[in-house]
Amino acid sequence: MTGADSGLVGIVLVSHSAPVAEAVAELARGLAVGGPDAPMAPVAAAGGTADGGLGTSAERVLAAAREVDRGAGVALLADLGSSVLTVKALLADDELPAGSRLVDAPFLEGAVAAMVAASAGAPLSAVESAAAEAYAYRKA
Repeated sequence: MTGADSGLVGIVLVSHSAPVAEAVAELARGLAVGGPDAPMAPVAAAGGTADGGLGTSAERVLAAAREVDRGAGVALLADLGSSVLTVKALLADDELPAGSRLVDAPFLEGAVAAMVAASAGAPLSAVESAAAEAYAYRKA
C-alpha cells in the first residue's frame, strides 16, 4: 500500500484490446484528478492477450487486480463477451482478491464515474453504483 491511495477501491479495466484498456484508464485518471495532492484510486488496464493480440487473458486480469488491491475492494469493468466471462470465471473460482466485484456499467463512462467515486474515498458499493448510473447519461 502506498500512502495516498491506501484504502481506496481499486479499478481494473478489462478489454479485448490492450490499447483500448490503457486509453480508458488514462482518460479516467485525467478526469478524476482533483488536484496535485488529491488522492487517486489505483487503476490498471488488463487488455488483450499475452502475445499482444485481441482477446482476454485471465492472467492479465489477475495481475491487474492484485496490483490495484488496497484492501477496500476491486471494481472490475469489462468491455464485452469473453472479457465478462473471464471475470465471472475468476470470481467463481475465487481467484481474485477478496472484495472483487464485476461492475455492470458502460465501459468508458462507467470507468470515469468509478474512478471519480473511488478517488473520493467511496466504498465499493458506491463505486459500483456510480459506474452503473452511467447507463443513464444522456447525450441528446
